[in-house]
Amino acid sequence: MTKGVAMSQSVEEFRLPDLGEGLTEAEWVSWSVQIGDRLELNQVIGEVETAKATVELPSPHAGTVAELLVAPGQTIPVGSPLLRIAVGAEPSDGAQPAASPASDEAPAEARPAMLVGYGPGAAPVSRRATRTNSAGTSSSTTGAPAHRPDAKPGARREAALLGVDLAEVEGSGQGGAITRDDVRRAAGPDAGHTETGTMRPASATSRVPIRGVRKRTADAVTRSAFTAPHATVFLTCDVTATVDLVTRLRREPAFDGRHLTALTVVARALMRAVAEEPSLNSRWDDDAQEIVVHHDVHLGIAAATPDGLKVPVVRDARHLALPDLAGAIAEAADRARTGRSTPTELTGSTVSVTNIGVFGIEAGTPILNPDEAAILAVGAIADRPWVIDGALAVRKVASLSLSFDHRLVDGEQGGRALAAIGRFLGDPVPALLGGA
Repeated sequence: MTKGVAMSQSVEEFRLPDLGEGLTEAEWVSWSVQIGDRLELNQVIGEVETAKATVELPSPHAGTVAELLVAPGQTIPVGSPLLRIAVGAEPSDGAQPAASPASDEAPAEARPAMLVGYGPGAAPVSRRATRTNSAGTSSSTTGAPAHRPDAKPGARREAALLGVDLAEVEGSGQGGAITRDDVRRAAGPDAGHTETGTMRPASATSRVPIRGVRKRTADAVTRSAFTAPHATVFLTCDVTATVDLVTRLRREPAFDGRHLTALTVVARALMRAVAEEPSLNSRWDDDAQEIVVHHDVHLGIAAATPDGLKVPVVRDARHLALPDLAGAIAEAADRARTGRSTPTELTGSTVSVTNIGVFGIEAGTPILNPDEAAILAVGAIADRPWVIDGALAVRKVASLSLSFDHRLVDGEQGGRALAAIGRFLGDPVPALLGGA
């Protein structure tokens, strides 16, 4: 790309920083600035997608954008240059740059770069970029540059599949971002069909690059499926008491705004099973030839997001009171679905739970997260005939599936743990009063 700014002072090159968690590369998603934009310290310059999350990157310098060095969709290693910033420079037309609010503080080049939302006291940073026009006055724009629509990665993939031009789509997401639903509305109800209403022939295909979260998810589940010897046990159980309890507790002040669901009680049941069967909360260290048993329980919540499967983590889940656990699960899942999770928030789970029932599925065989010993799948809760004391009754019934690494968990341990979870859900009050 060519330089669009005459520089009177130093030029600083901003390189892709180490985003932590052992990540070595990332995909550049979109720019929030253009050549010639005036930058404030820690102003968001764009988004990068790692194996764990989409992250906003802030500028470590105040100055003027001199050159953009990467293009959206490009995979870049850590340490690669992203852009060049003319620190203290004036635009080429001679206009005076807008004053920076940090001008009376320490020089920008003396301050370390800080990822937005990562570090002590980090505050939200505006996406507003100040530009100088040909008349020498400044104007402001928000969001992505006009030449590239602000769209979530999932929306871009959907647009590629449906042949939708994002430049013609009006976004309804936060800050006007284009979502997958926006793309589908723009495509119309007949997307994927011919004008006669029949399905397009098999030869009519679309190709989408395998990258980002989808690529990392594929790598993870493949490694897990072909490394850990999976075994799964199933149990169908009466969860009427759990459903009734959730209904009653939702009216309690302690659960105001906490989004209590049956999954919260299921998670608590899993915590209790882990306490009784610690092998469920362990991992196999092949290099050291050791079994690592975790003393803390960091609960992974498998969440379907527009970008693909993500597993946000609830830290120290076993020590959370039920209202706090409900709030933490809801917040973790919401941040993952809206792309606000940091890489750290999507890393480090020790045992996981997945709610396949939200899709109307009765049961399934979940694949383990890498380096975990167990994952519990919860099927849809439905009214079914059930025999109680020899009499037929209609009860709330759900199917549970517990997959485990057979190197770490024997069939007896897995079966005993799942049976304990079923008993808990059949009569949760005594177990909750006794603690987890």
